[in-house]
Amino acid sequence: MRKSRLALCVLTACLTALGAVGCGADTTSPEPAASPLTLNTTEPENPLVPGDTTDAGGSKILRTLFKGLVDYDPRTAAPRNAVAESIETTDSRVFTVTLKHGWTFHDDTPVTAHSFVDAWNYTAYAPNQQQGAGFLSVIEGFDAVNAPDPSGTPVASSGSPAARTMSGLRVLDDHRFTITLAAPLPSFVNRLGYLAYAPLPKRFFTDRAGYLAHPIGNGPFEFVSHATGSSLTIERNENYSGPQKPAIERAEFRFNKTLEAAYADVVANRLDFLEVLPGDALVGGRYKQDLAGRHFTRAGTGLQSITFPLYDPRFADPRVRQAISMSIDRQHVIDTVFTGDRIPAPGLVPSTVRGATEGQCGALCEHRPQQARELFDSTGFQGPIEIASNVDSANEKWLTAVCSSITAALGRECRFQPVATLGEFRRQINAHQMRTIYRTGWVADYPSIENFLNPLYRTGGSSNTGRYSNPQVDALLARADTTANEQESWSLYQQAERLVLQDMPAIPLVVPGVQTGWSERLRNVTVTPFRDLDLETVTIA
Repeated sequence: MRKSRLALCVLTACLTALGAVGCGADTTSPEPAASPLTLNTTEPENPLVPGDTTDAGGSKILRTLFKGLVDYDPRTAAPRNAVAESIETTDSRVFTVTLKHGWTFHDDTPVTAHSFVDAWNYTAYAPNQQQGAGFLSVIEGFDAVNAPDPSGTPVASSGSPAARTMSGLRVLDDHRFTITLAAPLPSFVNRLGYLAYAPLPKRFFTDRAGYLAHPIGNGPFEFVSHATGSSLTIERNENYSGPQKPAIERAEFRFNKTLEAAYADVVANRLDFLEVLPGDALVGGRYKQDLAGRHFTRAGTGLQSITFPLYDPRFADPRVRQAISMSIDRQHVIDTVFTGDRIPAPGLVPSTVRGATEGQCGALCEHRPQQARELFDSTGFQGPIEIASNVDSANEKWLTAVCSSITAALGRECRFQPVATLGEFRRQINAHQMRTIYRTGWVADYPSIENFLNPLYRTGGSSNTGRYSNPQVDALLARADTTANEQESWSLYQQAERLVLQDMPAIPLVVPGVQTGWSERLRNVTVTPFRDLDLETVTIA
């Protein structure tokens, strides 16, 4: 039996080139400051359950509370063992996991093989309606607990799946379990640091209300309190089993109403860290003066797009979607709103991600106003065009510019529809209540081309909110997943990407750069490829 290598080049090669950042000459570990480190994010959409969290704000918080079998290097994103002592396989289908001894949850109960197996079975079981269930679909027996119907809609909570647990999971003892996949998946270990694969304590199953009121993880920080609409506080786990205990004692995630207000707080040292700077701060490079010596820019591993609710018959015609895409002058939006600090999306996968290739979208993502108008007029589309987005993370200005471009090209009014918070916006999206085109954003969970396709465009995918389905795409993705040769798998993923782009269920718009800023008191700042401040290594002067 051979051990799967975790220092996989799938992630390392491109992200090592991108690097991270360490700031401040002080490399010592000062005594924890009395006041908490403060950072901005959006309020979690749902209670803090790993398998039911796919929004950016909730995910960011949960990554501080939980550790999975593996985690990702904060500089390169390369996967490395965390709770796992070893993950072994001989065929990329059956994996034997051995856990390290001594890991505990925040309530001092042990992390065991059951902590993982029970959590994964709960997430996968359709009546539990967990948003991250689709990430477990590669495990043997998933179809018995969560089989989609032909339209891609998962079994409803009133449904009766054939089983409650997946046949591919088997506990050997407290520290060992096996995972059998439905088919060989050479890249499987890459996924195991994602939140859907986190363990859960016994209390989650015996006292659900208690857990939801006070989430219990096994990570470097513990939950303290959540003031709805305002902030969420965590504190250092003094019994943390990982290799390095954080230097900071407490951190407070603040839910600013606008990104502009959060930026003003960072400039004035009232907020310690801001992961995304507002468009106004990018104009003329203003942030470089406002935050001299305390800002960082890196190439992004994310994508901004607008998605069509394909369950609304008005958007059923792919020509409508293609025409709107060609009506958008992406470069003009970037130049006027972001002062050039973005790049037009070349397809559905950023070029910074391993396996991506340029020019996938071709003419459909070029500004072709005359062709766009002729195509759009031929569809008979009625009514105005509306684009909805939350406004608590600075989306209104650039989407208004997108709308202006659409109006100018198509001669049809385009309006921006604001939604106050990301949580409210996501609830509407996940309930399939959208009646307008809506903004979508994706930052790599693990920087692989597969992560930008399976969750978003596979039938029944965990983040396939527009309900897109194409059997040809599904078949190509399935083949790519099981292809051991990396280059061959990339080719298949790229073929699937081109098919999706022809259908245009979502319009790729821009690849954001990552511009971050922080207060004068932070030292040893590392910004991860996932746009997180690494709270395990940052210090306070």
